[in-house]
Amino acid sequence: MKLIRFGACGAENPGLLMPDGTRADASGFGEDYDENFFATGGLDRLRDWTNRADRLPNADPNARLGPPVCRPSKLVCIGLNYAAHARESRMDLPSEPVLFFKATSAICGPNDDLIIPGEKTDWEVELAVVIGMQASHVPEDEAMQYVAGYVLHNDYSEREFQLERGGQWVKGKSCNTFAPLGPWMATRDEIPNPHNLELWLKVNGVLLQKSNTNDFIFGVPRLISYISRFMTLLPGDIISTGTPAGVGLGLKPPRYLKPGDVVELGIDGLGSSQQVARALEAV
Repeated sequence: MKLIRFGACGAENPGLLMPDGTRADASGFGEDYDENFFATGGLDRLRDWTNRADRLPNADPNARLGPPVCRPSKLVCIGLNYAAHARESRMDLPSEPVLFFKATSAICGPNDDLIIPGEKTDWEVELAVVIGMQASHVPEDEAMQYVAGYVLHNDYSEREFQLERGGQWVKGKSCNTFAPLGPWMATRDEIPNPHNLELWLKVNGVLLQKSNTNDFIFGVPRLISYISRFMTLLPGDIISTGTPAGVGLGLKPPRYLKPGDVVELGIDGLGSSQQVARALEAV
């Protein structure tokens, strides 16, 4: 299944992207795609409900898409998880996954505008993993059982806040609109091998990131197992698995986004999204 949420910001309705590309309204199921949904076998219950329904009502094809998962408890990110990106950042390959958080208030819809808060806002196309059940001290060989699905994520970063203002990375990662998710969440069965997915990103039509998740330093099972040693992952939580080479910081000279820039990105099986950059003062 491909889960979507559609409607005004903060008032999204649950839906499904059907195999023919149309949108269906799943409001009749009576639940949003939140922690309780995933914790109580929501995906199986939704599949059964869908199969029993004669026909789901159509959803407006022009309605705004929201993030396909309703406010998770955590958005855990991985730094330097592509070998080529570590090299362009002039950093050694990490011996353990590099963890940081994005505030969940940064989450927005896949095509919502990007609000630029500073002078060095950067792009990062990433594969994100949605956790399906509570995970604590998970053995690596069992980790994939905890995956509910996958979603496209643009891990925007304000490099000045992240790298020049001292402290940890989180304040450069957590500005409003810095975590567009979607357009849909594909369930685990839709993505049989998350370690062989093409991903790409363009700015104003120019291809700047193009890679494959086969360049991961740490794969999905390793990340779930590792993170679950240090914190309990709750149903609906999201792990964003890192970005490949081609970010603005790594260009020579570095390049950052300015108002009016258009960012497009996509991953095999997870669709594409687009954000238009706007100045903070214009909001």
